[in-house]
Amino acid sequence: MGRRWVKVLLIVFGILAALFVAVDRIAVHYAEKEAVTLAEEKYGYGAGSTDGFTELSIHGFPFLTQAASLRFDHVTLTAGNFSVNTTANAQGDHLGIRRIELDLHDLSAPSVTARRVDANLVTGRVTIGYEELSGVLSRLTARGGALTVAQGAAPAGDAGPTLAPLRVTGTQDGRKLETAASISVAADEFEFRVPELAAQPYTWRVPLPQNVNITAVRATADGVEFELTGHQVVLGG
Repeated sequence: MGRRWVKVLLIVFGILAALFVAVDRIAVHYAEKEAVTLAEEKYGYGAGSTDGFTELSIHGFPFLTQAASLRFDHVTLTAGNFSVNTTANAQGDHLGIRRIELDLHDLSAPSVTARRVDANLVTGRVTIGYEELSGVLSRLTARGGALTVAQGAAPAGDAGPTLAPLRVTGTQDGRKLETAASISVAADEFEFRVPELAAQPYTWRVPLPQNVNITAVRATADGVEFELTGHQVVLGG
């Protein structure tokens, strides 16, 4: 008889555990979906492109325990294929952002219904392809012929982490062009400089949570990558 009760209790425990896991996963899926909607509304992720996307994952188990305490250890947000405009809103200035990745650590919310979350630390990366940079430069200069932006040669001196060398080739005003260019960063903005084509740089602002800044930039074989860092970050609100 005793063994039978043990068996029954184990079965009941297994059923309850399975139900808890199912409810927990349903709850986290709903929370992630709501957070994606807020991110798209607040920062414009996924906008301006038919293939734009935003994905968010709340890590850790169980979710319900984290939700009850209003504290979350780790959340990741990934978005891509959306566009931004220059700070001057010049005609044809839309620039496609290939991908943004945010790692958020030690998060807390003031209440269950709050549309704001605070994170002690955020790190991440933004990637822009050379195809997107080539397209926007061709539109902004618009003096005949497509331009191609590519990784540039490293400067003789140390350019530092906030500047990346680029190279522009193509045709302008009926002549072949090959000239140096660069991207520099400060706070949440980056400047694209092509001295031979434009006296002033083109400036874009990356839509980032409050207190997240671009701390470094580098030109790779596949595109330009920006490193992101933030402390005492405010999301939403």
